[in-house]
Amino acid sequence: MKIDYIPRYTYEDYVNWEGRWELIDGLPYAMSPLPSINHQQVNGLIHVQLLELLKKCEHCTALLPVDWKIDDDTVVQPDNSVVCKEVTGQYLSDPPCLIFEILSPSTAYKDKNIKYQIYEAQGVKYYVLIDILNQTAIGYHLVDDHYKPF
Repeated sequence: MKIDYIPRYTYEDYVNWEGRWELIDGLPYAMSPLPSINHQQVNGLIHVQLLELLKKCEHCTALLPVDWKIDDDTVVQPDNSVVCKEVTGQYLSDPPCLIFEILSPSTAYKDKNIKYQIYEAQGVKYYVLIDILNQTAIGYHLVDDHYKPF
């Protein structure tokens, strides 16, 4: 199928969809099935740790999945993120400084490749991928506009 024939969507379309979705360059990505229990437990533990580490910081906020509207064609929902400025409104409009994504079979390619490129281009300072199945994590630090593993 020619790429010209693939329908493109905008944030205006996105907000009217039922269920959980991400919108990347005008293309919808279903966020289903819902994350596994193990995924949710790990995500919860990361969030609890972030809350504890940030409780004395007046400027930083730890967030569970929330829309980050990058532009009218791209809206993503990181598993966990940290924003180091005041958070207002229905969605994030500025890049978080730290993002955690927990890999699942249905999202691993997107998290390792597509979102990696988006987060790097948007200036997310730290990006951490958690692989529950292999019990590993890899973190990236933005250096000179490119991610370097740490």
